[in-house]
Amino acid sequence: MTMERARTAPPGTVVMTSRDFSRLARFIHGECGIKVTDAKKPMLEARLQKRLRKLGLNSFSRYCDYLFSPRGMEEELSFMINEVSTNKTDFFREPNHFHILVESVLPSLMSTRGSGTRKRLTVWSAGCSSGEEPYTLAMVLKDFAERLEGSGFAFLILATDISTSVLKKAEDAVYNEERVAPIPYEMKRKYLLRSRDKSKQEYRVAPELRSLVRFRRLNFMDNNFGFREQVDIIFCRNVIIYFDKPTQEKLLTQFCRILSPGGFIFMGHSETLFGMDVPLVSVAPTVYKKI
Repeated sequence: MTMERARTAPPGTVVMTSRDFSRLARFIHGECGIKVTDAKKPMLEARLQKRLRKLGLNSFSRYCDYLFSPRGMEEELSFMINEVSTNKTDFFREPNHFHILVESVLPSLMSTRGSGTRKRLTVWSAGCSSGEEPYTLAMVLKDFAERLEGSGFAFLILATDISTSVLKKAEDAVYNEERVAPIPYEMKRKYLLRSRDKSKQEYRVAPELRSLVRFRRLNFMDNNFGFREQVDIIFCRNVIIYFDKPTQEKLLTQFCRILSPGGFIFMGHSETLFGMDVPLVSVAPTVYKKI
């Protein structure tokens, strides 16, 4: 089977053997928590081709030997993670969540905990990818604060991801015309700056909005997430679907430790907490409150 694959593979393609795939899949699961099933072997093989070319390696066996060495763990690990992690996101993705946030969640937190008024509201965008989600949150929360003129409503958004490459894009905050299309016109006008080079059709998030978001790298497999205080709201949408069930429950348990009492978690519509022993109750589809 491998020999047949080699004959039909495009020129310059390195074939991944079953042994190489098993080594990488075990490592990725242990290091990142991501479950790489046999069906994802072609995807993994394709994504890592350019790393082999960059390093001048002619086999995945040699790549594994390098990656698992002390030097590889220091120099190559972040590049490998950037290639294998999934970074699908959009501005105003699952828009009903932002309606629930403004109409229900924020008033609840303000009345019960004084979040945003007596103390700063803190929101964590977990798995923020290239920044569309945290900047959407910043737009929505800033508009909410302006409607509460004189309240002193204050907030901060923490945004984390395992991939250093997407975090760099998020911090640059530059998006093309297609990416910003879902943003309502009034918010585009208020919060986006158009490139002076008209041929690029690019926009950058305004400095006043960028200042409300703090980015940092975080691996969900780390024992200590490094939070000095609890957060009021967690957006972790379409992230845990890439982990197996035990890892999902472990992560959600950790999230609940970071979440303040009465705080809220927003999950993706393809994710469920069914069968998990976590202190969360459903308050709306894929929106949960810590009890």
